[in-house]
Amino acid sequence: MTPKVLSASSLKGTTVRNLSDEDIGKIKDLMIDWENGSVAYAVMSFGGFLGMGEKLFAIPLESFKFDNRDGNERAVLDINKEKLENAPGFDPDNWPKDADYTFIDSVYAHYGYDSYSRRYPPR
Repeated sequence: MTPKVLSASSLKGTTVRNLSDEDIGKIKDLMIDWENGSVAYAVMSFGGFLGMGEKLFAIPLESFKFDNRDGNERAVLDINKEKLENAPGFDPDNWPKDADYTFIDSVYAHYGYDSYSRRYPPR
């Protein structure tokens, strides 16, 4: 079996759709935990028009399913808009610079995953 790998730059700007095939945002960036070499979470934009009024959401990368069946890369997120609107997020002008384990653990809990700090204990 071949590992499924993607470059971080190829994910940036990828359209995110839900299971109803609605466009729910774009991947803006990946937040790398440089102490343990993992992707702590993806940053996805949602809402707004031409970047105005948009909100950014932290989402565990494993929440996404990636495909390019028709030659177009896309991410699929099994979430409805209401749950997304209530997800841990932040303003585009106020990114969590030093996201602590409390913030990241709340992200993982919202999406039903084991806590990040349990997976990657602080050193």
